[in-house]
Order: sequence, then C-alpha cells, then structure tokens
Amino acid sequence: MIKTTMEIETSAELLENDILPKCREIHTNPDAQPASEHKMPKALHKPVEQKSPAQWAYERIIMYIQNFEEQLDNDHEVGLGLAGGNTGVIKIEGLGYYDPDIVTYYGIDDSGARTQLIQHVSQLNVTLVASPKHIDQPEPKRIGFQLATALDNDADVTT
Repeated sequence: MIKTTMEIETSAELLENDILPKCREIHTNPDAQPASEHKMPKALHKPVEQKSPAQWAYERIIMYIQNFEEQLDNDHEVGLGLAGGNTGVIKIEGLGYYDPDIVTYYGIDDSGARTQLIQHVSQLNVTLVASPKHIDQPEPKRIGFQLATALDNDADVTT
C-alpha cells in the first residue's frame, strides 16, 4: 500500500504558491551554496505578472550575484562574462533595467576601460566569474549586497 501525504491549501494559498518564484539547484560540490537556499530580496515575492521581463531578470540576477559573492574570499570580486561573446569579463559596478525588456550592466573591463553592456532579456546569457580585486584596494567591492538592499528598499516603498 502506498501512503501519501497531502497538505490542504486554501484557494488563496494555492494561487499564491503558483505565482511565487521557484528555484531548484543541485550541486556536486558540498561547499556550494545553492541560490535557492539564499534569502531572497522582498521584491522577488511580488507576483511575476506585475513585473516586466526586464525587472524580473534584473531581480533574479541580483539574487545570483549576491549568492556568488558570499562564496568569494577577500581577494576576489564578482566579474561578469557573456556566453557566446568576445566582450571578455567586466567587474560589475552597477546593474539596471529599462522596461519592458532591457537589462544593463555597468563595470570596468580587463584593460580598465569603463564598460556598459545593454542586453535584451531574450539574449540573457551571463557568466559570473571570481575576478581578483584591484591590488590597491584593501577590501573587495560587494555589489550584490548593495543591489539586494536597494531591491528591499524599493519593495518597502511599493508595498
């Protein structure tokens, strides 16, 4: 006999659970911290239907950046590379979006040049890279925390 356990949900809980973001990751590295176990910024709890594709992509990228940074040592910062491109790696100094469908990355490339990458959400292919921090910099810059804090502050204003 197969025994099953069912949780009873109210109609509101059922609808809410259906629209909340879902994330699942499996890692072979026991030290890896899945983004799904990371505390999500409040903004990610807002229903997806109330967001543009650009805002939705922006918020999830922030979650991944913050999670990636938490696993870095003090000699590295998060860098960003693009799959399928020869842009190289940029050290992320900012992230933004322009509704309905553009995500923008601001940073500095390997040669020290200021860089702005503008990407359509349908072309979203990002690689997060552990980049050595600048030699004259005592502490690494942690943009993920700043971005997540801004998201939480935005969520407080809109709720």
